[in-house]
Amino acid sequence: ASLNPFLDAEGKGYQLINSVISIAHGGLFGVGLGNSFQKYGYLPEPETDYIMSIISEELGFIGVLVVLGLLFYLMIQGAIIANRCVSLYSSMLALGISGIIFIQTCINIAAMSGLFPGTGVTLPFISYGGSSLLVMSTMLGVMANISMQNKYRVAYHKEVQTARSMSATSSLTKGGASVD
Repeated sequence: ASLNPFLDAEGKGYQLINSVISIAHGGLFGVGLGNSFQKYGYLPEPETDYIMSIISEELGFIGVLVVLGLLFYLMIQGAIIANRCVSLYSSMLALGISGIIFIQTCINIAAMSGLFPGTGVTLPFISYGGSSLLVMSTMLGVMANISMQNKYRVAYHKEVQTARSMSATSSLTKGGASVD
C-alpha cells in the first residue's frame, strides 16, 4: 500500500492517500490553526502517527519547518551535551537519546509522506500517546541530568585547580621567605 496506495484507495491506502491530500492542501502557509478538513473523519486517528500531516495542513510548510526545527534543536543540544561529557557512558547515553529522537522523527515523517510504510512510530513530543510522551520526557530528564553533572564536574575541577595553584603559590612564598 505504501508503494502505490491508489491500488487499494478504500482499504490499505486510505490513510496514506488522505495524509498526502492533507499535506498538499496546506501549501506554504496552511489553512489556519484548527481549520483542517482531513481531521474531521477523512484521516482516521489524525492525532496519532499522522499528526504531522494535520500540522502540515493547518500551518503549512512553514509550520512543519518550525516543528522540525524545534525537534532538531533538541537533537543538536543532545549532541553538544554528549560532546562535553567527561564520562564515556554519559556521552554515549546522551548521544543515544539524541539518536532516538532523530530516528523516530525521520521514520514518522517518512511514513506520513509515503516514503516508508506506516509503522506506528510516534512523532516525539507531538503525537498523542501517553507512553511515548512519558518515555520521551524521561529521556529528556536523563539528558538534563547528564548536562548538570557535566557542569558540576567542570566547576569542581576548576575549584580544585584553583585551590592547588593557590596552595602551591603560598608554599612557594613561605618557602622562599624562610630560605632568605
